[in-house]
Amino acid sequence: MSLKAQLEAIIYATEAPISLDHIVQLVKDEVLAAGAADDNEVKSRVRAALEELTADYSSADHGIEIRQLAGGYRMSTKPEQHDTVRAFAKSLKPPIRLSLPALETLAVIAYRQPVTVPEISEIRGVDSSGVIATLLDRKLITTAGRKAVIGRPILYKTSREFLLRFGLKDVGELPSMEEFEKLLAESFQSDLLTEPPAETVSPEAAATPADGEAAEQDDDTTAEIEVVEESAAGKTNPAA
Repeated sequence: MSLKAQLEAIIYATEAPISLDHIVQLVKDEVLAAGAADDNEVKSRVRAALEELTADYSSADHGIEIRQLAGGYRMSTKPEQHDTVRAFAKSLKPPIRLSLPALETLAVIAYRQPVTVPEISEIRGVDSSGVIATLLDRKLITTAGRKAVIGRPILYKTSREFLLRFGLKDVGELPSMEEFEKLLAESFQSDLLTEPPAETVSPEAAATPADGEAAEQDDDTTAEIEVVEESAAGKTNPAA
């Protein structure tokens, strides 16, 4: 991979402006391996590549540019594209807010689908009917017929909206339960929660109904987390 391509990827991925020194540290080994004599030459090559990259993006053929802000580099939309970007941003779906019980229930459905409410409640140890209504309202789950048992309870599965929100091609791309819990913690900003998190559903619990746990009503009123749809909006960073 060329140095310019590496720098482009780094600047695209950064949320805050990234400094020249930070970039140099990230690509130092590759630049030295490419023939740079010392640290000074590494920095010189990186600076030259950044200047070329900035010039490339200044072309009228690009809707974004690389700007130096607050001592670092960051991509942002060009001022002349603001009206287009603003219209696009307004067309996006707003973030979905889900409580921790709702996320637990969604995880059970995702990994056990199709599944009934009684089965979900048995796994979680609490009555999940109220949470199911929330997930249906958010269009993250849908019905999948009825189970061929006494009472014929409704079966639930994840929806197309679920795949869109989580950036999945199909449910076959679901990560392991441990990876899913990590995804929730990282992507849904659990560090902002002010209340202790609800007990998570382990892979074993999702695979085997909990024993000896009395069902209690799940009020679905714990701290909320945002589920944000994957989009290019987060990378436009309109210039002020």
